[in-house]
Amino acid sequence: MGLLLKIFIPLLGAALAFYFYSAPQSFNEEMLRGKRAIVTGASSGIGEQMAYHLARMETHLLLTARTEAKLQKVVERCLELGAASARYISGSMEDPSFPEVVVGEAENTWGGLDMLILNHISYSGFNYFDGNIGRVRKLMETNFLSYVAMTTLALPMLKESEGSVVVVSSVAGKIGSPLTASYSASKFALDGFFSSLRHEFIMDKVNVSITLCILGYINTESAVRAVSRVIRGQPAPKEECALEIIKAGTLRQRELHYPPWTVSTMVLLRDIVPEFLDSFIRSNYNVENLKR
Repeated sequence: MGLLLKIFIPLLGAALAFYFYSAPQSFNEEMLRGKRAIVTGASSGIGEQMAYHLARMETHLLLTARTEAKLQKVVERCLELGAASARYISGSMEDPSFPEVVVGEAENTWGGLDMLILNHISYSGFNYFDGNIGRVRKLMETNFLSYVAMTTLALPMLKESEGSVVVVSSVAGKIGSPLTASYSASKFALDGFFSSLRHEFIMDKVNVSITLCILGYINTESAVRAVSRVIRGQPAPKEECALEIIKAGTLRQRELHYPPWTVSTMVLLRDIVPEFLDSFIRSNYNVENLKR
């Protein structure tokens, strides 16, 4: 164990140092002034906070989510904060035709697009897998296939503007965890698709960036409600998380880890000592608080 620690700690330090200091640190809010951005899942949580940050940066916003009443309030707040413009479309990404409606609205309104932020989500609950294949299909439709559809439809405009795609994912899309089997499958799919697509863009000289955001436990209302009784530990602030996502997408970073130390360390441990990481993850679950 002593030898393992002597090898592991320097490797961990080197990897984290590379992650923190290799990315450009020249973000300026002026970069987003007048830019045109779609934000999905914008009625609450991280999406809502991203909308507010972008509004302060005087961005043109098109927001989507399921709940129209909440979206109306977010749009009103965005205009108060200084958004260059703000509008919304309510609907569900479970509907395969909805991505076309959203992207069509951006094209009709602005004639182009600079940033596509994909943040919407369907939750599977936080429990043991019960064999419900229909639920898995539904999650894949919302959490994965609609992301592919939105990107495909928006790509002609993003190619023209040399814009950015920001994919909000989860540490559950990098590391398997208990009680998230269906949800985790849809997030792993995002990593596979968008990481492969990034290769193709580079090979084909398509100047559209893809930023994959790997998030840990964030203090959104839905996340806290779902997992606080089971997972030990404190969630990270959604406001700061939202800003870091915007910065990463604007700077065209390959990947964002947030909270950085927690997520980066877990990803590193996955490859070096996977069984230790698995044991550590399980030790942070209060399974006695879980109802099957």
